Amino acid sequence: MFSKEQISLYDQSLGRVTLVGAGPGDPELITVRGQRALREAEVVIYDDLANPELLKLCPTARAIYVGKRAGRHCVPQEETTALLVAEAQAGHHVVRLKGGDPLMFGRGGEEAHALAAAGIPCEIVPGVTAAIAAGAAAGVPLTHRDHASAVVFVTGHECAKAETRVDWAALAKTGATLCIYMGARRLPQIAAALTAGGLRESTPVAVVTNASLPTQEVRVATLGSAGELAPTILGKPALIIVGEVVRLAEVLTQASALAVPASGVVELANVA
Repeated sequence: MFSKEQISLYDQSLGRVTLVGAGPGDPELITVRGQRALREAEVVIYDDLANPELLKLCPTARAIYVGKRAGRHCVPQEETTALLVAEAQAGHHVVRLKGGDPLMFGRGGEEAHALAAAGIPCEIVPGVTAAIAAGAAAGVPLTHRDHASAVVFVTGHECAKAETRVDWAALAKTGATLCIYMGARRLPQIAAALTAGGLRESTPVAVVTNASLPTQEVRVATLGSAGELAPTILGKPALIIVGEVVRLAEVLTQASALAVPASGVVELANVA
């Protein structure tokens, strides 16, 4: 990839792309650098998880929606990638605005690779990823000296064309906090695989939907009862946190200034 300094050496008439992480949802959680990129953009290509309020930062830019959510694909990824290349080759500064961090389960790596192959300068602006935001929103410290010294980010939804590469049994033995992206539809199967791998059914689970937004919801259960949460979170952006650190959620959400907004839903089951 190209650094910002390297990109500045290019003839700007050739066009360029900036992959910007929009953060978890709250428009105030985008970085200052991300805001600047939006203000400089001529074309903004954005998806479902990027808050449309951010488009107010670039009122003169041409905005193109390419959202996709489980079961609802507006624009295939191949078309989105081709669009990025075409707009840059037309001489535009293109901002690809992606929810969370552009390189964390957002296909930003695929897009950056395609841009590099086409010889198009590409800068990457990181963003607050969903796991970090969901942990803060739910009052769950993802690491804690008494409970977890490692964190694993893992997808609960892999490409349908490939065999699963996630070894849930191995993850169950790590003692790490597990942050599961895109796992709402498979929550019962994931919970069963983790218990089969050795985690106790009493292991606490937090599910955070719409993290950082006024519609945020936090529900805490156990692996043994996690399947019951699945119907309540389908169709919503959800992050699943599994591990002993979840036991701290009730205390921390009550004591912290970053507690769940009053408009959100908080269901803290007894997981002691």
